Amino acid sequence: MDITLPYLALSEAASAAPTNLASVAIDFALAPATVPLDLVLAAATPAGMIPQWLKLTGVVAAAALAAAAVLAGSVRARAVAMLGALVVSPLLLLAEVWDSPQVSALTARPALVGGALVVGLAAVAVLAVIFARRPNAFALAAAAALPFRVPIELGGTTANLLLPLYLVVGTGALGWAIPRLRRSNRGQEDKPAGWLERLLLGSVVLYAVQAVYSTDPSKALSQVVFFYVPFAVLFAQLKSLDWSPRLVGQSFAVLVGLALIFAAIGFVEYATREVLFNPKVIASNQMQEYFRVNSLFFDPSIYGRFLAVVMLGLAALLIWSEREKVVLATTAGLVILAGGLLLTLSQSSFAALLAGLGTLALLRWPPRWILLAGALVVATGVSLVLFAPSLIGVDLTSRETANRASSGRLKLIDGGVKLVSARPLIGWGSGSFEREYRRVEKVSSPRASAASHTIPVTIAAEQGVFGLALYFAFLAVALRRLLAGARRDLRRAAIAAAFVALTAHTWMYAAFLEDAMAWALLAVGATLAAAAPPPIRARQRERRREPVPVG
Repeated sequence: MDITLPYLALSEAASAAPTNLASVAIDFALAPATVPLDLVLAAATPAGMIPQWLKLTGVVAAAALAAAAVLAGSVRARAVAMLGALVVSPLLLLAEVWDSPQVSALTARPALVGGALVVGLAAVAVLAVIFARRPNAFALAAAAALPFRVPIELGGTTANLLLPLYLVVGTGALGWAIPRLRRSNRGQEDKPAGWLERLLLGSVVLYAVQAVYSTDPSKALSQVVFFYVPFAVLFAQLKSLDWSPRLVGQSFAVLVGLALIFAAIGFVEYATREVLFNPKVIASNQMQEYFRVNSLFFDPSIYGRFLAVVMLGLAALLIWSEREKVVLATTAGLVILAGGLLLTLSQSSFAALLAGLGTLALLRWPPRWILLAGALVVATGVSLVLFAPSLIGVDLTSRETANRASSGRLKLIDGGVKLVSARPLIGWGSGSFEREYRRVEKVSSPRASAASHTIPVTIAAEQGVFGLALYFAFLAVALRRLLAGARRDLRRAAIAAAFVALTAHTWMYAAFLEDAMAWALLAVGATLAAAAPPPIRARQRERRREPVPVG
């Protein structure tokens, strides 16, 4: 029952109306943290006078700087790259929206803009000092800001921006990077990057490079600037922290508290039959027999995905803990959040939760019994679909009914396969799927969904064989890093299960690297894996290699 919408309305807004107030808002949210307004304005020229190749060069440069903020060999080099990424990204946005009426309205009122910048700079300075002195405060602030997207209405278009998270990431970057620019930090080594980090940031750089020949470069620019660059900076900062059991517990407590609040709001929406955001969901609820809620999220499926991730953490506590109070508290929390998830009617979120629970079961109990139980469940489901489809409302004998049962995904996948077959090697370019799908399928209605909602299909269509191979290589390395040895650590098991759930969700709803939660889970999970003791067999091999004293 998922409504086939993009992960954020931002993507539609950026492609259909790239000169919107949302882009301006995030520009002024980040620019004050890096350079004064007069320098930004002096460096920028009207967007129409900036050649496209120069913008695309800036996209590649921003992605390369974000990658260097994670992969560079010394702390000082990472700090320089991090600050460079925060400078280049707002300049790219400013160049993209300079001709917009909104920017003209702001530049025509310099006193108001100047006053806002003074207040903003003061807030940025205070937060940067706090995060520099208390790094754990950054982790808690990031956890609190992860789910919040601020909807901005303009001319009937809604753009959902992660403004609170951008503020935390920008100020945190200043607090982290500036102290590390001192001469005393030259040559100092940070936690070494492994294949997970190389493949993750390599995916970002490849995406930026393939924007050069994209048929929708504005979409690619918005993806890099709004998601990949700030999330890579977030990843670098989270990975530099010492994730003690106390800090992990505190961060998870913040997420649980938010999830309970969101669930309460969802219950109120269901009781009053009034949804706060998303006109499409409101219209759908008026026409259908069922009623979906989205709490403070723009999309029920994104709301459901967040609840599923938190529920997996509670489920890990429940099955690993032996304390009665913990069992009772987690059970109560799971019941409440399960009710909230049920009201979303999100198929993809339920499937993600099942994938995460299966992962927890494999980590907690003997795998052979879990695999046997999973096989029985799958066999039962296949039997129902084949022999009694009316019982579950799924009829695969008709392509049209199967497409409706999948909320239109089969048609979107078919269109994606056509795009892949037409240009399999390098794809149509980053961010091009929606535009090319509308062209190939002759979709004229702007309201019709054109996002594939299946990450492998999107990557194959946009980035071809090279992008798809890199994606699967990264996924294999990430799962190996997160799952290896996770059965001995409750925290690592919960993070691994949550990442599996998010991955499963993206195969039915897309938005993989556009989700800050995925980056956060990878950063914390990779750090805990690096700090974990080696497996017993590895320790035994090390002992055998030790020299035996003689005499």
